[in-house]
Amino acid sequence: MKKQTIFIYPSIALLSFSLLMTGCSNNEAAEGNSTKTVESMEKKSSEEKPNSSEHNVGSTKSEQTGTSSEDQENLKEKTDPLSAYSSKEIEYARVWLQLGSNQQIDHLYIQHIKAGTKLNPDDETSGSYPEDVIQLAGSRLVDGSVTYSGNGNGTINVYNVPLRWDGQYPAREDFYKDIIKHTNLVSVDVGDDEQVIQLIKKIEKN
Repeated sequence: MKKQTIFIYPSIALLSFSLLMTGCSNNEAAEGNSTKTVESMEKKSSEEKPNSSEHNVGSTKSEQTGTSSEDQENLKEKTDPLSAYSSKEIEYARVWLQLGSNQQIDHLYIQHIKAGTKLNPDDETSGSYPEDVIQLAGSRLVDGSVTYSGNGNGTINVYNVPLRWDGQYPAREDFYKDIIKHTNLVSVDVGDDEQVIQLIKKIEKN
């Protein structure tokens, strides 16, 4: 019995040592896999996370562009006070400042007259405008009027027609033909910007 015990103990010890080594190997493998998993997750998180510095740079550029645009607009208004108004509004004001009989008007009325419209609607012998024209007038008859067509090059054709026709009719066709034939070619002055702006504010369109 003693001899059997001697042989059994070494076998048990060897078996225990084998199990212990196997357990250590499994633990090391598990720790290795866990470490790799953590490193993989950190790398993925780093790749997905937006670059805050790049975002801030982009925002700054956008803000700078917006500010630059606003500054340019403000500078444009300072250097060109008429930039806030349309070319037509500026034209109306300049024409009246140059040709209007009364500069102290309350309102400046704008009427667009189509080609083919009679110069004098009350006269059946009246000739017709050969082109579209614009008629500027004040709010009173004494303010007078200016009837013209634009040439698109800083000049206008002025028709010598009144705001209200007085006289005996029919005046005959030749009378109106003469008016149409003898329009006045006028070069429009630039005028004073402040006066132009003040007159633009009085514009009323019919």
